[in-house]
Amino acid sequence: MILLALLIGIIAGLRTMMAPTAIAWAAATGGLDLAGSWLAFLGARYTPWIFTALALGELVTDKLPVTPSRKTPPQFIARLISGGLGGAAIGIGVGSLWFGLALGVVGAVIGTFGGAAARGWLAARLGSDRPAALIEDAVAIGGAMLVFAALGSV
Repeated sequence: MILLALLIGIIAGLRTMMAPTAIAWAAATGGLDLAGSWLAFLGARYTPWIFTALALGELVTDKLPVTPSRKTPPQFIARLISGGLGGAAIGIGVGSLWFGLALGVVGAVIGTFGGAAARGWLAARLGSDRPAALIEDAVAIGGAMLVFAALGSV
């Protein structure tokens, strides 16, 4: 179960807002108990909807030519925070906040650099970045759904 913290971090490295979206939905639907913790706001009534809107916006803006690299400091830091937040939430759910947070941050580093390398490699093979970006979207969405489903089944 704690390895889900690493996976949510990897997802944050691919798409920053996808990780908190999955965590917020898991908390709101009862799959992840954050009640009484500093992350309880993730399970609030409107939080999953807000994160969903942000994630959808990110899926669109990621394809724009003016979008900076995920490896620039502001984007990278946002991914670390997102991964750490998701990992901490999963860690709280299993009684290991700090280990979950650390795994989430490590996962975000892996997802950021591994995702950039994989997307670049795929774009070179496909001759265009757009299909590679859409494949990366599918991986991030699928991974988020996997984490959500796994948290709901615990």
